[in-house]
Amino acid sequence: MSQFAINLIFVGGSFALYIAIAIWARAGSTKEFYVAGGGVHPVMNGMATAADWMSAASFISMAGLIAAGGYANSTYLMGWTGGYVLLAMLLAPYLRKFGKFTVPEFIGDRFYSKNARFVAVACLIIASVTYVIGQMTGAGVAFSRFLEVESSTGLIIAGVIVFLYAVMGGMKGITYTQVAQYVVLIIAYTIPAVFISLQLTGNFLPPLGLFSDHIESGVPLLQKLDMVVRDLGFVDYTADVSNKLNMVLFTLSLMIGTAGLPHVIIRFFTVPKVSDARWSAGWALVFIALLYLTAPAVASMARLNLLTTIYPAGPTADAIEYAERPDWIKNWELTGLIKFEDKNNDGRIQLYNDSAAFKATADERGWNGNELTVNNDILVLANPEIANLPGWVVGLIAAGGLAAALSTAAGLLLAISSAISHDLIKGSINPDISEKGELLAARISMAVAIVVATWLGMNPPGFAAQVVALAFGIAAASIFPALMMGIFSKRVNNKGAIAGMLAGLLSTVIYIFLFLGWFFIPGTATLANTPDNWLFGISPLSFGAVGAMINFIVAFIVSSATEPPPARIQELVESVRYPKGAGSATGH
Repeated sequence: MSQFAINLIFVGGSFALYIAIAIWARAGSTKEFYVAGGGVHPVMNGMATAADWMSAASFISMAGLIAAGGYANSTYLMGWTGGYVLLAMLLAPYLRKFGKFTVPEFIGDRFYSKNARFVAVACLIIASVTYVIGQMTGAGVAFSRFLEVESSTGLIIAGVIVFLYAVMGGMKGITYTQVAQYVVLIIAYTIPAVFISLQLTGNFLPPLGLFSDHIESGVPLLQKLDMVVRDLGFVDYTADVSNKLNMVLFTLSLMIGTAGLPHVIIRFFTVPKVSDARWSAGWALVFIALLYLTAPAVASMARLNLLTTIYPAGPTADAIEYAERPDWIKNWELTGLIKFEDKNNDGRIQLYNDSAAFKATADERGWNGNELTVNNDILVLANPEIANLPGWVVGLIAAGGLAAALSTAAGLLLAISSAISHDLIKGSINPDISEKGELLAARISMAVAIVVATWLGMNPPGFAAQVVALAFGIAAASIFPALMMGIFSKRVNNKGAIAGMLAGLLSTVIYIFLFLGWFFIPGTATLANTPDNWLFGISPLSFGAVGAMINFIVAFIVSSATEPPPARIQELVESVRYPKGAGSATGH
């Protein structure tokens, strides 16, 4: 059986499962559409939350980023994991206690203002749309390779599948679909990792294999990797980071951005009571840890496998001839995600750090520039092929990558749909809309959001994890501070909350767009990707933490200069702080 047929069986079978679950769990009311009826078991919700949270960025891009940047890019791992702990401890139980369907609804009621709710909707949509671009991009990468179609065609297929199970099932269908998607993605991620760890270190547990000896050389795996990358002009894989401020801010931005992500927060509204929200958070952390403890090993082993494939006799010896390149390179070249250019016309593949510091060594070896461009997003997906694993493992990881992308995309699209139908239409435009009308509006909103997300996914502003990092920065600067102040400060009023959210959002978006060169203003393109021009060396991807500080400062200053919130709101905040029973603060 051909590899394409195997891939089709795995991917098609998983899609059939998702659609069947959506039909079985079809939402029949707005409560089922928004919060799955509020009766999901904590273990099931923990598994669904893990799938919702572990996006294409976690499954596809994170290990690729760590593989490319080593310790410096471990900030993604630390920030996302720490952010989930922050969400579980500081937000989830209290928001569940409040008893609302959506994040903007909480902000609107807590800050007793329709304007606050409207601003929260705007922040949510901007962050969620930015985030969903990364998921659709990841889906396109997986489709383009494993189903042998154009990336744009893959995006359209992904959009259709999400439409079929998310629009029909709402949160109820998405919840049980995400449980299935978690099982698929975690099996798909860990099985290749176990095989590769056994091949390279003899240890079947990848996290332990990472710190074991490399079988062929007899030295520790990370030491072997450092030796290889150093000989090719790259910074040591385990090298420390020079810009500590940027690293801290980026990690913080990812942490508080994670805690402010609306599609994850609304998962805690689906359980019966506050204690279940806590248990859901704990179970989700266990399920997330299974992948996140494996990711550093996958990254390191993928980088070593890639380099030793190109230089089988070592980095100082001849590279392989292009005509004799392995099949996995040929397969990925068809997608355009691996590109080769023979710059010195020797018929061999030179892969190294084409920098001024390494030029003398490169000239001595007869190299005339790096000749192989490898997209970071492919390393996890290509891992089984690089390691010559069986065809069924390749098919499994194809299904896993798509499960990761589609599970998070569905959660994000539901958050967008809920904000439009529940917070905008029912909350402001037509408060008297019937439940049937609101459910129809929710489904139409999601359908439109899917179309927009698919279109944006065809023209992303960066690779999957980079785009996702921008979304986290936006959520960190706008939504997280409003939630924190709404729960823990009785003094912050509606004027302060609105001013803070707008200040955090605008400062972050302007900084990101300016320094990534996305403004069509003469002269701003020269600022793009030039760290020397960044404010205090702060990367656009790290500015979300600064935006959050601006949000907090502006909110407290404006609140202090204006009247305090009404007594009923201060009493409500006091009650929400002590989540002893679901909904007692609001009567729900």
